[in-house]
Amino acid sequence: MLNAASQLDLCLRALLQYRHLLHFSLRQSFSAFRSHHLPRQLHERSHRSFHTQKPAKCKHFLPKEWEEPFTLPELGLDWAFLLNRKNRDVIAENIAQRKGVGDIDKVLALADELKAEKNAEQKKIIKENLISEAFDIPNFSHPNSPIGDDTEAQEVNVVGSKREFGFKPRMVREIAGKGLRMYRDENLTFTTGSKTYFLEDGLARLEEALVMYTVERLMAKGFELVSVPDLLQCDVVDSCGFKTSTDRSQVYRLHPKCFTDVCLSGTAEMALAGYFMNDVIPHEELPKKVMAVSRCYRAEAAEKAIERGLYRVHHFTKVEMFGVTASENGTESDNLLQDILSVEIELFENLGLHFRVLEMPTQELGAPAHRKYDIEAWMHGKNIWGEISSCSNCTDFQSRRLNIRYTDPSGQRRYAHTVNGTGCAVPRMIISILEQNQQQGRKLTLPEALWPYMDGETYLSGDGKTKSWYTFVKTLRKV
Repeated sequence: MLNAASQLDLCLRALLQYRHLLHFSLRQSFSAFRSHHLPRQLHERSHRSFHTQKPAKCKHFLPKEWEEPFTLPELGLDWAFLLNRKNRDVIAENIAQRKGVGDIDKVLALADELKAEKNAEQKKIIKENLISEAFDIPNFSHPNSPIGDDTEAQEVNVVGSKREFGFKPRMVREIAGKGLRMYRDENLTFTTGSKTYFLEDGLARLEEALVMYTVERLMAKGFELVSVPDLLQCDVVDSCGFKTSTDRSQVYRLHPKCFTDVCLSGTAEMALAGYFMNDVIPHEELPKKVMAVSRCYRAEAAEKAIERGLYRVHHFTKVEMFGVTASENGTESDNLLQDILSVEIELFENLGLHFRVLEMPTQELGAPAHRKYDIEAWMHGKNIWGEISSCSNCTDFQSRRLNIRYTDPSGQRRYAHTVNGTGCAVPRMIISILEQNQQQGRKLTLPEALWPYMDGETYLSGDGKTKSWYTFVKTLRKV
């Protein structure tokens, strides 16, 4: 017995010595490789803080296409309409109804100034200012869009009915965290702190199930799946109608030491619109219907207590629909908008959710939308209607800024119309499912439509989960 123990001890010592030699050899090899084969900038970068780098040092890592400044296609605005003074009043009225963003009088004044200016350099400066001001003129509102703020939204449809509970309904943070023990949104200073979250175990699988459920049904509706990038040129984001340079912008910009004028995508709509930039689509191929599953990044600033948890977060997964249509008779894009709305209603109705559809008023359209619908689910814990989806018809607002065109039946090139809609914004869907299906205790029944995507599981349960994340962190601190 003693002899066996001695032999085992010798073997362990030999293994440890071998591991030490292997580790030393690998370290030496990597050091030699780094010194002789890696660029000096990369070698130095590992020994230097990001914040101390000079912008020039980053250029070595940029692909060639990033070294050239990005330029948008020439703006295809309807200058004949914008600069016709007979249209001034109708444009100004539309601006006033949409939160007053844009200044048609400044556009007209700059146009006159440009016409009178003789100096070539000054003309160039004035032209740039004119384009910038014209860029901010919003789309025209649909005749059916209510005028005013969010209190003027009109209820179009209500699906399902409000569930009655025999107990006080809980908010999603209590259901998912304390109940199911599958959610964490506290002590996250190692990420971005507030508005950051972890989904664990069953909730992480529920996220994947919701995405698969949505994608499968959208494919059956004729939407083509596209994988999109998260990094986009700020000009593309601006052209979609999302401001990147204002103090209240929700768009994250990358540090200029890495990339100049590059943003994190707030929705796949931005990348999908960029995907069609400079395209000329044959009329017979329209409408184009695509979708994407992506991470979305929002610099949400609101700190209302009722919006804590999953409701308003810095990052989330979303399935987005995007369409490109012709504009022959002016009804094609509105027809596609109605189709996308019906798809959204079907998706949420199949999940057994209680929700309502709203026609949104002019001050809620943003700059690009001609018409917009919001879908709100009843959230029992918060005792409010909470937005879970929206869809918008942007007509030619985005296509004129990104040069998205099609050939009409006569062969002429015309600006297309674009339409978008949310198939599934995961955090809001999880809130709706959990709060509308909650039970007393640590168990929650899942919608039947999701069972096939949850490997047949019909419910989530926190029973038997004795180790919460808080206990786990405390245990780590004792080690």
